[in-house]
Amino acid sequence: MPVAKLGWQAAVKSVGNSATTPRDLVCNEDAWLMLLILSESVAARLRELALRCTVVEISLRDTELNSFTRQQKIDDPISTSLELARTAFGLVRRNYHWSRPLRSIGVRASGLVAASAPMQLSLLWDETRREKRERLDRAVDGVRERYGYGSLQRARVRTDPALGSIDPTSHTIHPVGYFNGG
Repeated sequence: MPVAKLGWQAAVKSVGNSATTPRDLVCNEDAWLMLLILSESVAARLRELALRCTVVEISLRDTELNSFTRQQKIDDPISTSLELARTAFGLVRRNYHWSRPLRSIGVRASGLVAASAPMQLSLLWDETRREKRERLDRAVDGVRERYGYGSLQRARVRTDPALGSIDPTSHTIHPVGYFNGG
């Protein structure tokens, strides 16, 4: 077996994040909130690695512990949190019909390409809008890096204290009592 050079690292094949939620997700609004939170952390890691994705995948697990994943290939590589969340939410809406509440949800970006790779421009899509979103996301990354994840959040995240209290950058597993204040 060949020996790897000092400092060698395998190429990143995907970037994802998932969470077992402090309460069951019972509707599309709950799923959207969690997808926003998770997509922000996935997109931040994509930008940190100077990558974009061409495939978005969701993983869902209900309260009976039945789980499944769905993925979607996208035409233009993305790294913005809002585009990632919207694509993931579209997958949830098309593939989950709320027969049972969800207990766990995840987002993964794969089909990774270098952020500096050339992209085919579209006549139908406003590239300046995408560039503005990327600059905004990088600015948010900078504030959070300096002052912590909770220093800057979307207003939507503040509407649900239980779900909004999740820090997707922390990989600490808390008991349910932690979220209930006891």
